Amino acid sequence: MFGGISDLDKDRTLEQWLEWQLRQVRGRIRELEIKEQQERRRREQAHAALRWKIQPQRSLSAALVHRGDCALYPVEGGFLTREETMIALAEPDIAACQICKPETGLVDG
Repeated sequence: MFGGISDLDKDRTLEQWLEWQLRQVRGRIRELEIKEQQERRRREQAHAALRWKIQPQRSLSAALVHRGDCALYPVEGGFLTREETMIALAEPDIAACQICKPETGLVDG
């Protein structure tokens, strides 16, 4: 080490730079994971909006058909196809939700 930086100091500087770089990469990975989760949720919600579900009859009220993304009856799974939903709505004891209006999706489909 005559008149320059020692090998030890060079290696310590390199170590600090590599640790900084690793923190940057890990931060970017966390950002991308969050973005990926948000995108997956958005796709699931969009897919649910194209499906339907039935809320069972309670007391004196009729069973209700909801759009898959209706917040009044938040369930996952058990979705109906378009045809099954049309059959259900033709039943006298099943009504359409007045908030999400599932029949609109049936007419558009």
